Amino acid sequence: MVDTKLIKSKMVLKDMTMEMLAKSIGISSKTLYTRFKSKKFHSDEIVLIAKVLDIQSPAEIFFNDNVTY
Repeated sequence: MVDTKLIKSKMVLKDMTMEMLAKSIGISSKTLYTRFKSKKFHSDEIVLIAKVLDIQSPAEIFFNDNVTY
């Protein structure tokens, strides 16, 4: 399961809004909000988010079994 809190913390560190992230990975803000809510991302989105947010170990965020709610 995706740890969206960690993604949001990376966004804060990069001073990036949801709208900015959505635009930078080529999807609408609505789609990104849906992905965060469902905690399900497409593989191409994972790659782009990791690149944009400079996430060194994407597996720790996108394939984490110990996600807190």
